[in-house]
Amino acid sequence: MAAEEASRSSPSSRREPKGRAPRQDKYSVLLPTYNERENLPLIVWLLVKSFSESGFNYEIIIIDDGSPDGTRDVAEQLEKIYGSDRILLRPREKKLGLGTAYIHGMKHATGNYIIIMDADLSHHPKFIPEFIRKQKEGNFDIVSGTRYKGNGGVYGWDLKRKIIRYIHTENVLMISLLVKSFFDSRVANFITQILLRPGASDITGSFRLYRKEVLQKLIGKCISKGYVFQMEMIVRARQLNYTIGEVPVSFVDRVYGESKLGGNEIVSFLKGLLTLFATT
Repeated sequence: MAAEEASRSSPSSRREPKGRAPRQDKYSVLLPTYNERENLPLIVWLLVKSFSESGFNYEIIIIDDGSPDGTRDVAEQLEKIYGSDRILLRPREKKLGLGTAYIHGMKHATGNYIIIMDADLSHHPKFIPEFIRKQKEGNFDIVSGTRYKGNGGVYGWDLKRKIIRYIHTENVLMISLLVKSFFDSRVANFITQILLRPGASDITGSFRLYRKEVLQKLIGKCISKGYVFQMEMIVRARQLNYTIGEVPVSFVDRVYGESKLGGNEIVSFLKGLLTLFATT
């Protein structure tokens, strides 16, 4: 299942009945944020630029989890600048997890497709039109960005930069940074591929396009939290026979702010991986 080449039809892969004009697709971008005050204006500007140039209908839903750095204030200003029909701020009082952030965002989403991505500039919106074209070409349920096929790649994760960042940031432990360098990309993905055989080349990434009803169903099936959540989404998609297309993307390490991935998340990843191996 789930491989791009799969010919199997998904339960949700429905086309408009003959004689009925197809409705215009709308894409709801969910942006969970926590301490992204500096990155948020840039990612929103890039999103608006990408959608405006490509002509696709869209909205951007910002789910801020009580950021203490003023991210919510920035989001309120962006809502005024671009209009509440394009930018929707739907904050929460505190950090409640990525899965619940998506659920919260989808409650307010009016699009029939959902795009999830990071707000820290790791995912460039220029790839979104490619996601949309890929979905339409193959009528896929999910389109996932992959760092490990074609001209996809990872940039900015060299050890020297990690050490420099540590020197300038006292509250981040070097051991977490070194372990993050090890687990953030190919190693975590390689281990996962061997144990779970998910049918997708990059299942630890978080830059994806979903049919809205597919994402709703997958979230209802997932039990993981934190870093392993995105991985489980693809594994459950395989179980439910959803089809997955892939688009090569470039992942760039964040420019502003600190990574949310630390030692606890890495331990959770390993535990979650073993749980999925035992239950899927």
